[in-house]
Amino acid sequence: MPQAKKPRWWVYILKCADGTLYTGITTDVARRLLQHNAGAASKYTRSRRPVALAYRETAKTHGDALRREIAVKKLPRAAKDALVAKWAKRRKRA
Repeated sequence: MPQAKKPRWWVYILKCADGTLYTGITTDVARRLLQHNAGAASKYTRSRRPVALAYRETAKTHGDALRREIAVKKLPRAAKDALVAKWAKRRKRA
């Protein structure tokens, strides 16, 4: 019997309409972005729509994703902006 495929976890940063950043985790970034923009994902983003994906990275396990989410949330704004800028630069080259 084939083993079920483990979900891929993502840590993501959204840029809100008011310029703030929101960090979260999910197994489906596209679905979660739709939920945030529909106002059904978090109280924080509900009043700051629309939101746009600004950064994402993979994590091997749910626990790894949670630990990384906490680490990113603890970063100063300048460090988060640097992550976002680096990710945007990589996307433009691709």
